[in-house]
Amino acid sequence: MSGSTVTPTTPATGRSRHLYDACPLCSAPDISELRTGDCSHHALYKPVVSPLMVWMRCGACEHVFTEGYFTDEALAAVFSSTHPNQQPGADFEQNRYASARIVERVARHAPDGAWLDVGFGNGSLLFTAEEWGFEPRGLDLRPATVQAMRALGVDAHCADLTSLDEPGRYSVISLADVLEHMPYPGRGLVAAHRLLREDGVLFASMPHYGCAAWRLLDAHNANPYWGELEHFHNFSRARLYSLLEEHGFEPLQYAVSERYRLCMEVIARRR
Repeated sequence: MSGSTVTPTTPATGRSRHLYDACPLCSAPDISELRTGDCSHHALYKPVVSPLMVWMRCGACEHVFTEGYFTDEALAAVFSSTHPNQQPGADFEQNRYASARIVERVARHAPDGAWLDVGFGNGSLLFTAEEWGFEPRGLDLRPATVQAMRALGVDAHCADLTSLDEPGRYSVISLADVLEHMPYPGRGLVAAHRLLREDGVLFASMPHYGCAAWRLLDAHNANPYWGELEHFHNFSRARLYSLLEEHGFEPLQYAVSERYRLCMEVIARRR
């Protein structure tokens, strides 16, 4: 992980990102460079991607985001491989405990129905939701991950959330460490609002930019998220809450995540 600046050591074949000309959350044009990071040591790094990650800040809403999102070529290269712990069934018994605590909290607000997990990864959340009686369904953009999930008996599809045409079908939609991967997170929330039933519940988790743990790692130049290859956004709790409210969700509960370092978990209800 880099400090405030890095010198790229691995050449990229052409530009690997579509550049934002305004804030991807509030559309304000007042954006400026915050810092840089080095993603060349990331496990999924491919030389088609620039090793330099430039992070921007919005002067209007203070959101922090990368200078752009991946081109189709760069995205295909990154998606050509997967972290071992993100393959369906990986470490299921250990992951089941953390997933159970999530499902138990969500089920207090939506006790049954169809549960859509977007970017399901190792599948633990869906496997565990099924134990509670939910109807599990998953979306993921990695074809091999989808095939592996189907082989384990779960209805899984290689599709983008915004492409689904099933208004009001779902009791729960989980975006577990997903919004920070979306070029325009608001579009994902618009889709989730449309797909949830009237009293449906959204579960979202992601790194918490600005919490004390984040600042402590920054102070020691040891924060891994400035070089997190697949992330386009760093959300504070305040900015996440305001984005949820802008798109028709009422935040109900906040928690510290057990899944990844520095992460937060939020449960919100569709209004």
